[in-house]
Amino acid sequence: MSAELKPDLQLEIAHLLLIDVVGYSKLLVNEQIELVHELNQIVRRTECFQAAEKSSKLIRVPTGDGMALVFFRSPEEPVQCALEISKALKESPNIQVRMGVHSGPINQVTDVNDRVNVAGTGFNVAQRLMDCGDAGHILLSKHLADDLAQYRHWQPYLHDVGECEVKHGLRLHIVNLYKDGLGNSALPKKLGRGKRWKQTTSATVRPISAPVWPKRTLIVALLLSALALAISFSIFFRRGSPNVTRTFSEESIASPIPEKSIAVMPFENRSEEKSNAYFADSIQDEILTRLAKIADLKVISRTSTQHYKSKPENLHDIARQLGVAHILEGSVQKSGDAVRVNVQLIKAANDSHLWADTFDRKLTDIFSVETEVAKAIADQLRAKLSGQEEQVIASKPTDNPQAYDAYLRGLAYTLKPATTVANTLGAQKHLREAVALDSTFALCWALLSYVDSVSYLSFNVEPTTALREEARQAAETALTLQPDLGEAMLAEGYYYYAFLKDYDTAVSYFERARPLLPNSSKIPEALAYVARRRGQWDRSDAYFNEAERLDPRNANLLTQHALLDIERRNFSLALRKLDYILDITPSDVDTLAYKAAVAQAEGDLRRASAMLDGLRPTADQSEALETQVYQAILKRQPAPVIQRLTEILASPDPSLGYINGELYFWLGWAQEVAGDKAAAQHSWRQARSELESFLNKQPDNISIIADLTWANLGVGDPSAALALAERAAATFPLEKDAINGSTALDIVARCAALRGDHDRAISVLQKLLSIPHTGPLASGMPLTPALLRLDPMFDGLRNDPRFQKLVGAYPHE
Repeated sequence: MSAELKPDLQLEIAHLLLIDVVGYSKLLVNEQIELVHELNQIVRRTECFQAAEKSSKLIRVPTGDGMALVFFRSPEEPVQCALEISKALKESPNIQVRMGVHSGPINQVTDVNDRVNVAGTGFNVAQRLMDCGDAGHILLSKHLADDLAQYRHWQPYLHDVGECEVKHGLRLHIVNLYKDGLGNSALPKKLGRGKRWKQTTSATVRPISAPVWPKRTLIVALLLSALALAISFSIFFRRGSPNVTRTFSEESIASPIPEKSIAVMPFENRSEEKSNAYFADSIQDEILTRLAKIADLKVISRTSTQHYKSKPENLHDIARQLGVAHILEGSVQKSGDAVRVNVQLIKAANDSHLWADTFDRKLTDIFSVETEVAKAIADQLRAKLSGQEEQVIASKPTDNPQAYDAYLRGLAYTLKPATTVANTLGAQKHLREAVALDSTFALCWALLSYVDSVSYLSFNVEPTTALREEARQAAETALTLQPDLGEAMLAEGYYYYAFLKDYDTAVSYFERARPLLPNSSKIPEALAYVARRRGQWDRSDAYFNEAERLDPRNANLLTQHALLDIERRNFSLALRKLDYILDITPSDVDTLAYKAAVAQAEGDLRRASAMLDGLRPTADQSEALETQVYQAILKRQPAPVIQRLTEILASPDPSLGYINGELYFWLGWAQEVAGDKAAAQHSWRQARSELESFLNKQPDNISIIADLTWANLGVGDPSAALALAERAAATFPLEKDAINGSTALDIVARCAALRGDHDRAISVLQKLLSIPHTGPLASGMPLTPALLRLDPMFDGLRNDPRFQKLVGAYPHE
């Protein structure tokens, strides 16, 4: 037989999860069959399994006493699946399994039954890892752990347990994964170094024995170790403490920064007219966007670089924070129709300048500058460009310079950090001007649709039929003009997500946009939002992590990820993210308010007060303001916030829309807690008057529905309140919208409690405490036993033994 490989024997990289049942051989045959059947059902119900199977990216191989699952999309898939299985097995203590996870090469082969099977070193390593474990263990290869360590949320749960020598002398470096009671934190017995190893015919795993040193060598080694330790302490105390939440240091496990990686710093505006600042911002983003369409490059999103100066001094530190090897700096000077663009490419490791150039162009020829800069950088970084990518970065989106200038002005509004009403209206105004000047401007149509969809989701503008129609028409026009435009597919996906709640179609457009926008964090971010709406919490978490790899210092993205942790009541992880956000945007009022709200949910009002007492949020910082008011209500000390709300509402800001009516609800609640029933009635009537007009225009705004429900109860109209609560539950069924659906249940529970319907209130509260949950009150905190104990809305239930059982004993006062 020829020694050549068969031409159809192809290696491919796969991500493997191997599972077997501990103690399987000791079971009776009937017990074995029943147990394997039950395990199969548990595995098939996991989100990761179903997602991979749906996308035809999964191979399943039975192994008698377990199975092998072979994934192909991400090294996170088998790890996340292992955690889901571990969680599900908590309900089936009769099934004890151990798991091994590895990424490596495999061959797909056909077995004797003509079924797909796998072979190769990737499979073998995963099996050896599994063999090292005991019941409950999830053991990873060091190679896979290094990949996971790129993501902040995995780092605290990766525990290095050292090397083992396994079958055929293979040495494996093993990492134990455990978190939140999942996995097994104990050292695997086969790695216990205290035991003397004896080889038998059945032994396939042995720990690497400690070497035997000569006495003199041992003394020298100890002296050298002491010296190294002293130096380490010196460096440690000089630099400050590392992040104690990490099991591995960044230096030891973080994957190397890819050489073909770049971050584009904010361009300096050197124009004499400061009104031309928009031009510098927009040119920077246009160059970045062209670079980001090169799949062979890693390009960091603009939202992560906008916090830095145009020419920062500490480039090495910034590059490390962003995970890139190169930095692009630039400046723009615009005078009339003349433009000068200066750019320089810097290697961050040694601050060396790899390339620099100056471009003097007419405004009508600005596209050539963007193209030349992108091509030059790709050449310097030796990035491979496909034919399609070359066409994309050389494309000219419009031949109308006035339309392009209007587009850049609109784009600049979308690049501002906050998605405010003023920024949304400014973007829409200029983008509409641009497409009026050039109706074939596909990129502008796509951005206009995207802005409309995002503004609808955030209720920054009135969610009118006209807005929905503009979003639809703009996205469809962009796709018709340029069917392969990634931004158009992203916009179409957002239209289906925001306006139609058609999540399947939205996901299909987002996935089609992926290869066309390989460095866009917006796509995994959008997929994270859809997964969260569907109640696919682990998948949403994975998508957020993917987005953060491309946009690691995007405060809004990180906040949304923290809110996912809050919804799951994983408060410790949420607080770590919120602290990281405060490193990026120190003293951010909303972030401090979220931290205080977590303290409220944990029942620690003293800690919440320490964070809130020094804040003086304004009406447009409603999350922080309402969290502060809620704190006073929970403490039953509302006098200071009554005064503050009265001051704000004496001169309401019309641009805040329904928020003014919402503040009247809060004022009424505070007045009621203070015992001023007459004042509370007046405030609630004012709230109802203002909010009803907004509900007619925004029928899907669940915040308005919640405020109106309680305002109606306050003024003595329980029938209207019940109708609104039922409307919320019918509009947002939990199985179709896990976010608004859980909020609607919270409204129902509070309404029932205030109306004296104990049975319904208790029943819904039991449900809410068992699921991830977004609350309808300040900062969206989910209900917890502590909040049930503190919140005055539940005072009517306090003597009910069932409610007392829900509240239970809680440590904080």
